[in-house]
Amino acid sequence: MSGHSHWSTIKHQKGAADAKRSKIFSKIAKIITVAAKEKGGDPETNSKLRLAMDQAKAANMPQDNIERAIKRGAGELESETLEEVMFEAYGPGGSAIIIEGITDNKNRTLGEIKQSLSQYSGKLGGEGSVKWMFNRKGCLTINSQEKDRELLELTAIEAGAEDISWQGDRLNIYTKVEDLEKVKGALEEKGLKLEGASLDWVAKEEISVNEKEMETCQKLFEALDENDSVQEIYSNIKQ
Repeated sequence: MSGHSHWSTIKHQKGAADAKRSKIFSKIAKIITVAAKEKGGDPETNSKLRLAMDQAKAANMPQDNIERAIKRGAGELESETLEEVMFEAYGPGGSAIIIEGITDNKNRTLGEIKQSLSQYSGKLGGEGSVKWMFNRKGCLTINSQEKDRELLELTAIEAGAEDISWQGDRLNIYTKVEDLEKVKGALEEKGLKLEGASLDWVAKEEISVNEKEMETCQKLFEALDENDSVQEIYSNIKQ
């Protein structure tokens, strides 16, 4: 299977910058609010909310922010009307892109994404035009931090991983969607600290692009990531 398909390196670098922290908190708050609205504000019975809260804690989001987002979703506080959106697109070099977002105005967000795509040699595709090139997978990330890589890989496989791949010092562990919580629990029981847990779109096959196309892709992904409504960006580009 291909490596981790969303542009997590950019996100990781952005997460380290204090100037970006409020934007990241705002995006995570939307995920929490939508999850709480869908299936209630109890993380014990709402796995989507539990994942969102884990993401918030990994980003060092204050507990007050998390609780307010849950209350907005549960209807205890006033909230704008938010909806989840997904856009399929083609990028530089014929690459395939899936953009997930949460917005209070789908038409505005659609216009903004079209503008970013056209600026960087991309175009919007129709529904189903690129999604077939991806599989929906659970993804758990561990930072190796000088740990024995072979032992980490073996531990992941024993915990029920379907596949694994390295991205720098980070090990991405892929699971079936329904097995994500089980594998996560098994890894935590072995004392491993997870850097992230999410449901991702993972490319079935990755493609290579030339240096110029890669630079344009990076600018496109950065422009999309700057959009307040964009949550995740996935592509089939080999990193």
